[in-house]
Amino acid sequence: MSLVAPLVDVVRSVFSVFFPSDCRLCGIPLTNISRLPVCPECLHSISPIRVPQCVQCGERLLPAQLLMGDGRCKGCREFEPDFDRAVSSGEYAGALRGLIHLLKYENVLPAAPVLGAKLAEAVTQLQPYGGDAPPVLVPVPLHSSKRRERGFNQAELIVRAAVKRLPQPLEVASVLKRRRPTHSQVGLTRQERIANLRDAFRVVAPERVKGRTVIVVDDVMTTGSTISECARVLKQAGAEPVWAATVARTLKDTVSLQSAESESREVVEAAEMAVSI
Repeated sequence: MSLVAPLVDVVRSVFSVFFPSDCRLCGIPLTNISRLPVCPECLHSISPIRVPQCVQCGERLLPAQLLMGDGRCKGCREFEPDFDRAVSSGEYAGALRGLIHLLKYENVLPAAPVLGAKLAEAVTQLQPYGGDAPPVLVPVPLHSSKRRERGFNQAELIVRAAVKRLPQPLEVASVLKRRRPTHSQVGLTRQERIANLRDAFRVVAPERVKGRTVIVVDDVMTTGSTISECARVLKQAGAEPVWAATVARTLKDTVSLQSAESESREVVEAAEMAVSI
């Protein structure tokens, strides 16, 4: 054993001299031999979400929202999502966001096992699963044109890495298909997002989900519109309940939430004044 540590140090030194490389997230020089060009410090910086969250979609909650009784955010109360609960491993920021970008946009496939481990953490949060049969994991699909362009579906790569980390084996069923390509969701209102995705998905093998608990899985959840539409068609095919697990969740900052709450109160007050007049 005493000879192993010096040998490892020598190998690392040789690697750093002949195969110089920098961390693709923070830019510091890498000294470890690894297929994933990310330093240990960046990987260790990834942490779970530690803010109050909506019990249904996982959005950040303001203290005032925690006092409303049901633990749900304003969005879930106004636009009831079709999934019953959604959980995520971490916030879509920092090193976690960087890892997802390396996989999706730079084809760094060794990022998939790391992200799969994070997805497994999210899926585990949904235990106990309930029901007689174990749940089915259903990845959100890409349209065929997008899949050809990218060469893979990141949700499928991540979920297949995740099942290796779960305490019990779960079935992965790619039963969702995109009927048509959809426009980018960036900049759309919630109503526009819902309309953009309406009937964009279909279930190709309903017998695999009928009467089963289904967990829709993806890399990132933003507003939840995509996952909600997936849940809607899965429930039409007989799945019940339908949950969601993602590697990361985009969280609104506190200022944005407070601004939205203020605007909502102003609208209500204006309506009340109009009625009184």
